[in-house]
Amino acid sequence: MTIKNAADSAVESAKSEAGATVTLSVNREAMMKAFNPDSDSSSDDSSDDSSATTSVDLATAESIAEKDGVASYLFTTTTTATAGDDISAISTSSSSSSDDSDSSSDDSSDSNQPSGRGGMEMTSGDFTITGVNSTDYVSDFTSGTSEITDGVGITSDTADNSAVISSDLADANDLSVGDTFTVTTTVDDAETSYTLTVVGIYENSSTATTAQMMSNASNPQNNIYTNLTTADTMKGETDTLDSAVYTLSNPEDMGDFVDEVESEIDTDSYSVTSSDEIYEQMLSPLNNISSIAQNIVILVAIAGAVILTLIVILSIRERRYEIGVLMSLGENRIKIIGQFFMELFMVTVVSLIIASFAGNFVGNALGNQLLSSSTSTEQTTQTSGQNGGGPGQDTNSSDSNNSDSGQKSGAPGGGGGRGGMGNMVSMATSSTQEIDDLDIKLTGTDVAKLGGIALLISFVSTILASIGIIRMKPKDILSSN
Repeated sequence: MTIKNAADSAVESAKSEAGATVTLSVNREAMMKAFNPDSDSSSDDSSDDSSATTSVDLATAESIAEKDGVASYLFTTTTTATAGDDISAISTSSSSSSDDSDSSSDDSSDSNQPSGRGGMEMTSGDFTITGVNSTDYVSDFTSGTSEITDGVGITSDTADNSAVISSDLADANDLSVGDTFTVTTTVDDAETSYTLTVVGIYENSSTATTAQMMSNASNPQNNIYTNLTTADTMKGETDTLDSAVYTLSNPEDMGDFVDEVESEIDTDSYSVTSSDEIYEQMLSPLNNISSIAQNIVILVAIAGAVILTLIVILSIRERRYEIGVLMSLGENRIKIIGQFFMELFMVTVVSLIIASFAGNFVGNALGNQLLSSSTSTEQTTQTSGQNGGGPGQDTNSSDSNNSDSGQKSGAPGGGGGRGGMGNMVSMATSSTQEIDDLDIKLTGTDVAKLGGIALLISFVSTILASIGIIRMKPKDILSSN
């Protein structure tokens, strides 16, 4: 009972801590039709499709962020830039990557277009410029993979053209907080240089994957954080986002939240996706334990009643002569049954006292063992299910449809190439802690419930065991003895 109560309590706590996420992004289907107007539509339709939304309006995202139930939110917009004369990108494992990035400066104009272009051209520059509303909500920083070691991170008060760079990039170029460097972007064949001021330096402890080492821009160490305005300006846009990720305070409200948002936006332009995978994964071991504990209570109650009934039957059989004498003296049958019940009641009280002291120790040992076993099984299932590419893995490196959201989430997380759903899961993961311990405590309510069950079992056992003897006449009992 204490294990079940602890699991149920942990479930209630997890509901507010897990924080399911909802992502607002562009409608990819409409966006892809805009880039391929002749694919499946007539010439008339293609004219309409060509104006499809390719970015999220900042005002729309901000209005959603003000809704009740939003615990935090992350706005992200990304682009790429080439290095100026006063800075060099961290080279990738490919010796030709620097030459490739230089020779592809013309191609980078495509990569700096509004979101959705997709493909490897998105990472053809030297740096990934990641505009965020706050680095506090970027998955790598919330999970501890990245940490600001000098200066400050990006906030809503960060000035334009301010940058937070990796420690490796700072060391390679002898940069410190307050120094400036130049990057160049190309939009509509027009090349523009920007002078960025270093306001913070972060250290990233993650290891770059093979896919991330394909180009300089995809290298996590070459990821530069700026505010949203700076990144938008480099892309040639104003007040736009690649996507917005909202973390809800209560995952149970996610369905209503999604319905409310969808009723207020143009679903032909935007899509709203939700993910409570982490919430469900977090609760799965607890729900398993709660179910097991409940089954144990039921089985123990049934088995206890059966076993105790058999014991009492044997005991009463040995006391048939005593029962016969009492009945021959005119003793009421109810009083005789009451005597048997009181005898069991005294044993029950002693047992209840022992259980009250031993319950916490046994419950903690058994409960945490069950949790450990259930969590291990859950992790094994998740691992086998993600071998083909799960959230947070580099599954979108060749997916042109998702390249824009992949840049958005990959850059913050240092994961390069994770899609919108991957970012949702990574944010959720970073904001929750795996439950590896149950706080099992025996309360007065537990003792009262336990006592009630024990008394009920004792009463049922006494009645069932007494039926065979009490219904006999005193003469029959004494003569048979």
